[in-house]
Amino acid sequence: MTDQPQSASNPDWQDAVRELESEFGELSARMRQVMAARADRLQPGMLPGTYKVFTTIVKHGPITPSALAETLVADKGQVSRTVRELERSGLIERTADPADGRSARLTATPNGVERLAAARSADPHALQDRLADWDVSDIRTLTRLLRAASTRESPPRSA
Repeated sequence: MTDQPQSASNPDWQDAVRELESEFGELSARMRQVMAARADRLQPGMLPGTYKVFTTIVKHGPITPSALAETLVADKGQVSRTVRELERSGLIERTADPADGRSARLTATPNGVERLAAARSADPHALQDRLADWDVSDIRTLTRLLRAASTRESPPRSA
């Protein structure tokens, strides 16, 4: 018996996976463009990586710098420099971690959250616009399938 899944020897399966990889590449490039534009709207000159750090703090905050670096799978030194930049910009604030006095917790400021909302809403090519004609069940199916692919789980078969 081989270690390869049976489907990997199927030419149709291989073609489908190649086409999916190509579409992921296109989607990834488009998302980088969207992130760069949103970063610049949030704060002119902001790099997309800084935007990603900020949106991760918004989503997961309050969060410690170590947990932030782990979540982003990023170098702690680089994350630390980016956090300082976000603090200077008034987008986030650092407070003492009540659970560990040696650590800090990072939280988006109200101004940062407001500016993020404005940067996102100004995007004429937002995902909401692209999916405006999609049925809710199709959006949920795509979400479920993408989650299964990212977690390496097999999605349940459709009826």
